[in-house]
Amino acid sequence: MIPVLGVEGKRVAVLGLGRSGLSAARALRAGGADVLAWDDGEAGRAAAEADGLAVVDLARQAALDGVDLLVTSPGIPHLYPVPHRVIAAALEAGVPVDNDIGLFFRSVGLAGWAHLDTPPRVIAVTGSNGKSTTSALIAHILEENGTPVQLAGNIGRGVLDIEPPVDGEVIVLELSSYQTELARALTPDVAVFTNLSPDHLDRHGGLGGYFAAKRRLFAEGGPDRAVIGVDEPEGAFLAGQMSEGPGDGRLIRVSAARKLAGPGWHVFARKGFLAEWRKGRQVASIDLRGVAGLPGVHNHQNACSAYAAVRALALSPKAVEKSLHSFKGLPHRSQLVAEIGGVTFVNDSKATNVDAAGKALSAFKAIRWICGGLEKDGGLGALTPALGSVVKAYVIGREAQGFALQLADTETEICTTMEVAVARAAAEAEPGEVVLLAPAAASFDQYDNFEKRGEDFIAQVKTLRR
Repeated sequence: MIPVLGVEGKRVAVLGLGRSGLSAARALRAGGADVLAWDDGEAGRAAAEADGLAVVDLARQAALDGVDLLVTSPGIPHLYPVPHRVIAAALEAGVPVDNDIGLFFRSVGLAGWAHLDTPPRVIAVTGSNGKSTTSALIAHILEENGTPVQLAGNIGRGVLDIEPPVDGEVIVLELSSYQTELARALTPDVAVFTNLSPDHLDRHGGLGGYFAAKRRLFAEGGPDRAVIGVDEPEGAFLAGQMSEGPGDGRLIRVSAARKLAGPGWHVFARKGFLAEWRKGRQVASIDLRGVAGLPGVHNHQNACSAYAAVRALALSPKAVEKSLHSFKGLPHRSQLVAEIGGVTFVNDSKATNVDAAGKALSAFKAIRWICGGLEKDGGLGALTPALGSVVKAYVIGREAQGFALQLADTETEICTTMEVAVARAAAEAEPGEVVLLAPAAASFDQYDNFEKRGEDFIAQVKTLRR
């Protein structure tokens, strides 16, 4: 646990008692704060009471009197579409609002590291797609090369649940827009921006608000090094804001779409090869085509971002290349599930938006595509360029009919359930084809989360082997 510093003797209210909320409450208590906890759900309140925390309904009149700080969980709206009533009351009363990410950075910044030869460093990763894979890959590369590392944030453990860092340790954080938008402190040593595509637009009041939430990781903290994907206008704009000039070595531009030129520091992938250029000359090249855990152009982008981040910590290209080949990938992200009768089954349940699904579709040929779920804003039009490899789509979800209507030029079958979709796709697939789950939609119409959806896909594929 990382005890929160600077809160001794203060009264701090915690709203939302899921993983990050409970973790924050415990860390605040360990830092000497008087903690009041609340969750709108009975299960969260019961968990807090079992942990010995004082449970107080923060929505009651005068409940925030004497409170010095409100800490809220990332999933609770604080601005759009409508602020939670407790957060609205805190803002009205002038009570500062923070989250566990802000508490973490403040505590790490206040801690004394004189007893360590090398103080801990933090790499923080944000973006629309590829955050988890990039974060896990960075941690894997560092660990393979003998650097102590902890992975936390939106992946793995809560940030305040990690162990106090040891000498030379690197903490790798995956940060969502929900986390970066509200954190009052954001001071990573290396900040990574993978890419941007429309997502969570209702929560951020549109694409501009969504990008602004991501941008805070760079604008608020001023990282020593910034790794920025520049394949979208927002990334190119952010890189321009972070740079002091064409040769600014604090910025590493990343692309999976084109060769990058100029006197600066560039990492890009073309035709399956990663290249690093600095000061107008090539420094390294890695063939990514044989890296089993990173299939497809989208994963090559992840590889470039991770490579750039660890190069910023002075790891050698050869050391990085060796580590890439031992990376197994993450569950639910282009995960190879099985090969049955010459048909490959791939689980990319994490492809919860159109952009991620399009990248998954571009990684394979001759696809039996399982898609559908709770559709996000913007429709499916942006998927059209990626549908050429789809032999047939098998649509799941409660709104399967409406989803299928948007795929007018693709052969579709309404399956509704995962069980039916996997069975039908497997029955019709021919050797050499891929049955790919890449939903292009959220999971919440049928599942608690994308992990549960992916697990259902895996379970249904396993029944085919019986």
